Amino acid sequence: MSQPSSLNSFFDDALRRSLDEHDRNLWSAIWDQASGGKRFRPRLLLAMYAALGGEDEHLAAAAADAVALLHTAFVIHDDVIDGDEIRRGRPNVLGQFSAYADGAGASPERAKRYGESAGILAGDLALLGALKVIATSGASRSMLNRLIDLLDDVLRRSAAGELADVRVSFTGATLEEIIDIAAWKTSAYSFELPLQAAAILAGAEEDIVVGLGRAGRSLGIAFQLLDDIDGVFAPADQTGKDPLSDLREGKFTGLMAFARDSEQWEELSRCVGRSELTAEEADRARTLLIESGARDSVTALAQEYREAALAEAMSLPQAAGDVVRKAIALILPGESGVRSVGVA
Repeated sequence: MSQPSSLNSFFDDALRRSLDEHDRNLWSAIWDQASGGKRFRPRLLLAMYAALGGEDEHLAAAAADAVALLHTAFVIHDDVIDGDEIRRGRPNVLGQFSAYADGAGASPERAKRYGESAGILAGDLALLGALKVIATSGASRSMLNRLIDLLDDVLRRSAAGELADVRVSFTGATLEEIIDIAAWKTSAYSFELPLQAAAILAGAEEDIVVGLGRAGRSLGIAFQLLDDIDGVFAPADQTGKDPLSDLREGKFTGLMAFARDSEQWEELSRCVGRSELTAEEADRARTLLIESGARDSVTALAQEYREAALAEAMSLPQAAGDVVRKAIALILPGESGVRSVGVA
């Protein structure tokens, strides 16, 4: 996949216009967040744009930058929602500003609140930056309207998915609801948005735009199902986050939806959602998830959605289908069942 353009000029301008030391620190933290990760989404957009015959590299690069900023906004806000202070193995915006407040003598509660405040504001600024980059990209009015409509739809579904993801931690959910949340929270902005934006920018026919949306939906659901497994079973050096956080938070994922109907659920339900959960208790919870068949069931379901994404790729033009297939091979396991890379 092609490499996205740099956001250096955007952040250079933001830092130049900063109001004081703390404002500069906030923008620097956003830049640090935007610079990390694998930048999968902008690369996916650029690859699909080229595959569909797009020729305006400046326009595509601007859209890729907007997608990168949107992802940055969502990541920052997601960390605030989850109460996580670490992202990719180092302090995130929340963690950096909590540490500053702690060093300035604030109580733990006030330090955490300052970090959360910085996270909310940083995410808002990154989101506004994504809109600004799109608005000043030079796209025609009709194309800009389509991109804004797509972005509006993605933001609405992503917000609904994030809210539902928190809600079901205390209400529980059916497997069908878990799939909907994955489609809203992950598929919409991580896969459907870059694929469909690329098609719009390249002037592709509507049936291709729709087909890419379907492929992105299935790809995103498969990815989220496997990501939920990693959140419980994978070590910190693989995920960049605390392997106890999902269990302590009580995230109600596909694992829990399957396990709830098993004989292991009574014991398992006493483990999840406890902030004081120990490493030993977490190991027991993992054992119960395996014994209940939940891990194998979620893995199998992810494979079904992987196959659905591959089937959708077959209906696309050859070059576009190749991009989707390459994305699937990159982030979803094949028959080996081993994940090689994420999209954080």
